[in-house]
Amino acid sequence: MIKQSKLRVCLLILTSLFAISVPWQTAIAGTLTPEAINTATPAASSRPKGGLDGTTVKIEILLDRAHFSPGEIDGKDGENLKKALVAFAAAKGTSWQGKWTDDLWAKLTANGPDDLLMQYTITEQDLNGPFVDRLPTKMEDMKDLRRLSYTSPREELAERFHSSEDLLAALNPNARFAKAGETIVVPRVGDTELNAKVARLEVDKTAATVKAFSQDGQLLAFYPATVGSEEKPAPSGTLKVTGVQKNPTYHYNPKYQFKGVKTRKPFTVKPGPNNPVGLVWIGLTGQGFGIHGTPDPSKVSKTESHGCVRLTNWDALQLAAVVEKGTPVEFIGDDKVKETNASASETTSAAERRRVRGHRHR
Repeated sequence: MIKQSKLRVCLLILTSLFAISVPWQTAIAGTLTPEAINTATPAASSRPKGGLDGTTVKIEILLDRAHFSPGEIDGKDGENLKKALVAFAAAKGTSWQGKWTDDLWAKLTANGPDDLLMQYTITEQDLNGPFVDRLPTKMEDMKDLRRLSYTSPREELAERFHSSEDLLAALNPNARFAKAGETIVVPRVGDTELNAKVARLEVDKTAATVKAFSQDGQLLAFYPATVGSEEKPAPSGTLKVTGVQKNPTYHYNPKYQFKGVKTRKPFTVKPGPNNPVGLVWIGLTGQGFGIHGTPDPSKVSKTESHGCVRLTNWDALQLAAVVEKGTPVEFIGDDKVKETNASASETTSAAERRRVRGHRHR
């Protein structure tokens, strides 16, 4: 009888733990189901610390479709999302104050589809690559690769649908991304083409953004960007587009002595999405200046470029399709202000990390 009683107690404890844990896991996973994302509202936004949020995914997809790029769709609140919200609100005649109003939410969702996610069937072509097993961490070592390809089908598909690999994995927890015919859930990013030619570009060095305007002054598109570097600061004034090159090679000029590059000899990195300038190069007047893509979309506007203007690959391709030789590109703002703001942000982040660590040890 004693053994049976102990067994019952153990079973009751296990049952209680299961009852507690399963609803919590279901609630977290449930925030990233198509239904939860489609019906999400700002008031319902809730996620575990450091986790992904369905409402944020919805907002990012809607902004992306409206051509106010949040950068990488990742389900996380961050500076690129805030920049896009500020620009979207201003374009709609209002302002973003950190909180949603019914009016602004209605404007964002007005032209969005009912289903913000869609199913995609992986094809043989998606799996054929070619892929690279490992990307060198040093730029000079990249020169030995035949092509700077994607590292996996998942990376390729994530970029095609403007999302992070982590989000794609979270939307498809059972997917292996390795079999033709496998169906996955992806953001419905919609038509990526702009509806008019760009008459003027504005690169804001302080805000780390790029705006594209039509001939009549209408804002056609907004992008977060990385602008300039310590070794090669971005220019001031107005430059002009000299041409567009897709799948560019990258030619390293040792006179700039970029951080992390030890060689003092010039070298060339072959094309590919993981090339230092990504999938497209929009050349500008001025030696070596251009607007280009990136091998790491998660770092756009968060780390330095090699003296140019860096966008996500998909944003750079969208912009490249609507500029032409002679399109003016105006550089405004101040690199020093940007650096001061970045330093302040890093200091705040470091202080916050220390506060959290201190709290954990109390």
